[in-house]
Amino acid sequence: MNIKRWNIAPLDKDRAAQMAEEYQIPFFLAMLLEIRGLRTREQIQEMLQGQARRCDPLSFADMQKAVDRIRKAVDAFEPIAIYGDYDADGVTATALLYSYLESCGANVMFYIPERELEGYGMNRQAIDQLHAQGIRLIVTVDNGIASVEETAYANELGIDVVITDHHRPLDTLPDAVAVVDPHRADCPSPFKDFSGVGVAFQLVAALEGEESDWESLLDNYADFVAIGTIGDVVPLLGENRAFVRRGLRLLSRSDRVGIAALLQHCALQEKELTATNVAFGIVPRINAAGRMGSSQRAVHLLTCEDPEFAESLAADICDSNTLRREIEAEILEKAVRQLEDEPGRLYQRVLITEGDGWHPGVLGIVAARLVERYGRPCVVLSRQGEEAVGSGRSVEGFSLFEAVCSCAPLLTKFGGHPMAAGMSMRAQDIGAFRQAMYEYAARFPQMPAPTVELDCKLNPGALQKEMAEQMRYLEPFGTGNPAPVFGLYEMCLQGIVPVGGGKHLRLEFRKKDARVTCMKFGVTAEQFPYEPGDVLDLAVQLECREFRGQESLTVLLKDMRLSHMDPGKLLADQEGYDKYKRGDPLSDEERQRLLPSREDFAAVYRMLKSREGWRSHLLSLLYRLRAAKIPLSRLRVVLDVLEEHGLITQEKQGEIFRIRLLPTTQKVDLFDSKLLSAIETSGERGCRHEACAGKNENV
Repeated sequence: MNIKRWNIAPLDKDRAAQMAEEYQIPFFLAMLLEIRGLRTREQIQEMLQGQARRCDPLSFADMQKAVDRIRKAVDAFEPIAIYGDYDADGVTATALLYSYLESCGANVMFYIPERELEGYGMNRQAIDQLHAQGIRLIVTVDNGIASVEETAYANELGIDVVITDHHRPLDTLPDAVAVVDPHRADCPSPFKDFSGVGVAFQLVAALEGEESDWESLLDNYADFVAIGTIGDVVPLLGENRAFVRRGLRLLSRSDRVGIAALLQHCALQEKELTATNVAFGIVPRINAAGRMGSSQRAVHLLTCEDPEFAESLAADICDSNTLRREIEAEILEKAVRQLEDEPGRLYQRVLITEGDGWHPGVLGIVAARLVERYGRPCVVLSRQGEEAVGSGRSVEGFSLFEAVCSCAPLLTKFGGHPMAAGMSMRAQDIGAFRQAMYEYAARFPQMPAPTVELDCKLNPGALQKEMAEQMRYLEPFGTGNPAPVFGLYEMCLQGIVPVGGGKHLRLEFRKKDARVTCMKFGVTAEQFPYEPGDVLDLAVQLECREFRGQESLTVLLKDMRLSHMDPGKLLADQEGYDKYKRGDPLSDEERQRLLPSREDFAAVYRMLKSREGWRSHLLSLLYRLRAAKIPLSRLRVVLDVLEEHGLITQEKQGEIFRIRLLPTTQKVDLFDSKLLSAIETSGERGCRHEACAGKNENV
């Protein structure tokens, strides 16, 4: 069960009112700016007008060295290889630099390693292949900062290397002709959060020289830079924001036949492009080219000039994306089934699942889906013969990279950052790796909970289209500048209406005289965990959408929870129940909250009989039992004991708990239970729960 904390950002309404008056902007917009800490005229202009201070490309360490070596190669017609990466950032960076150098008359080619066979970054086999083709200069984009040994090997073969990257350097930099990376400790560039394609664009700007027309250069390549910047999920602030704003304007009217073909296949050719629909429409398709085959196809698509070839490539890449979704869904189903069927996995602080021959290209996506479902860090592993590869995703507050580092002796290769990590190991070490991860996570008394970040609460009666219109000034939204999320509290659910062929829901809510209609996309009525009459807190986003030629306010439901339930207590109870399921020692207090009394059993069973079972969120059942004051952990134990004695069955499908009553012809002693005995004897001092002393409950 994924229980989240909701955080509301601090808001000074008086200061927002002063900003609205001083800068002559609407109060609602001023309020959003104040919430995000944007209060000076310069900050507000940068946000609302996209007027970021432009970096001098030559302010990057080693940039002049990179320019000198590349110019020398272009002038001498030396064979140059652009060495890229297989994700959207690496693909667009490759396409950008390749297109530019080709326009300069350079003897240039590009190389992107195969995700499944070669992995990320430079490798010796690729360098050998490039050497055999006569390459004299390798220029990396979106990789290379960690390629110390590979760069040394290229040097031995007489190949010069220029590295452009945006990832964090190791203690030792590669011995390259130039290492251009804003995260170098000695790099004076004022802005550090570029994507790989952003750094590649800075290289092109430096190659053009001080006399070049920067605006025209950006017009030429902003479409590439926008796609890669959005795809790499870097902060959409500063110069990144300027890149994406310009790129979104140019994308829909791009004269690149490959981009036009891709937009056609994404059904985005006649829509106003935003960072969101680029992130969910274009980026996954470019990524799919590398996940399900070769990313070379994506570079060819972005750089080709033949409309028929572009159409063929776009169709092929979109087919790869469809196949990716199918494989992802299949592996996700297997991973969920493995976790649900093996409580020893499901109730751990870190969830680890593995299978034979699971496609390596989708492991990270599956891990992200599991985090969404369970609210815990997840690692998904695939056995490939004697080897195993894996990818993981985390929650804020738990560094998955540090956890993986603690398992280094068991790994043949690993890397990542706090929220995501990749690793490989011998297949025979999977069990030891799993145990080592469990032991590392045991250092955390309680795993950090996922959070919903709210900008502020809103009065449901005050919602209006103008709010969504004013929010457009804050676009593009993304990392560092998320789309605003608002809280609507104590909303009574009135109606549930399936729409879109039953794939989505229109939900009707009411609070006093205010009525609000919300859209919940991608959820069917069978998957929806609440029922009319439930009082809920809603986390929503506001959008203006056109319907029948007129724009109107659309309220999008992002998350929801039952009102007046303490998430802190729920999370503590969930951890206590998980400890019991893991077999960890329990404190006296935890045992007392877990062990049910005769009255607890009676209250739960009566409720189930009155409802002829249960089909809803478990917290809804807890809410309806609030008069009995049963903690969540104890409710789960009651249900487990009822199931142990053959009185009910439990089945969990997403957030829905299906509880079915089974026929019974004889009385059952519920306290004659192995489950209760395990709880009573957990820890050093045994049970002190008075409800369990000398009482028998018969059903």
